[in-house]
Amino acid sequence: MNKYQVFLISDSTGETLDRIFLALQSQFTDFNYEKKEFVFIRTEQQISKILKECKEKSNSVILYTIVDTGLAKHLAAQCLKNNIPCFGVLGNLILSFSKLLNQKATHKPSAQHVLDEDYYKRIEAIQFTMTHDDGKKNEDVEKADIILLGVSRTSKTPTSIYLANRGFKTLNIPLVLDQKIPDFLKTNNNLCVVGLTADPERLAEIRKTRANTNNNIDLKLYTNVEKIKEEVDSSKIMFKKFNWPTIDVTRRSVEETAASIIKIYEIKKNK
Repeated sequence: MNKYQVFLISDSTGETLDRIFLALQSQFTDFNYEKKEFVFIRTEQQISKILKECKEKSNSVILYTIVDTGLAKHLAAQCLKNNIPCFGVLGNLILSFSKLLNQKATHKPSAQHVLDEDYYKRIEAIQFTMTHDDGKKNEDVEKADIILLGVSRTSKTPTSIYLANRGFKTLNIPLVLDQKIPDFLKTNNNLCVVGLTADPERLAEIRKTRANTNNNIDLKLYTNVEKIKEEVDSSKIMFKKFNWPTIDVTRRSVEETAASIIKIYEIKKNK
């Protein structure tokens, strides 16, 4: 099978392009490739160096996000000249929106990375979330936008961090047998509390991996499927008792779980 050399060229951090390529490649099960990223590309000299490398390799493909129209046209022309497949990700979309809005685009690189109110809100959310990770500092739980509850290894921390990057102050609390949670959660209906669960057998597999890197964990107790089932069942009873929405994360990515949580938050907020 042909192996493709994928060159991702961005005039900014490359985050947008990387996510778009991730979505693209996930649609093809037999896509064999190597990826190389080039960020903050803003001159023709930089483009020339990249194209030189492209020509030295077989099956090269270029995807780019360059908002400077002159530089984008230069890249496209050089790729056409050298018979290199080249795809602009944002160009046509910006042009279409320019016509729709009847206004000229700024074509300013990194325009999305500005130190505005939303940016500082995300930074504040990240700081809050890291401070309140894994049941730490629950006394100011009312300041959280979202509270996640779940037994060990139900992706509470990575989901919290993802939500924080979206600007949500997120607090997560691990549930173990006989552990008490803040009474404030049980009595305040305005809080957005979401329970996370997972298949016990899947949790056992994940916990075994973690236990191998942590000598302080009781392996038999921590990875016992029956014990885990008891933990999960107990958490489900609690979630049902207090009418907290529940998400099974067994077959969900962090991004999918977070999207569902944000939807729950928005519904709660708009009630």
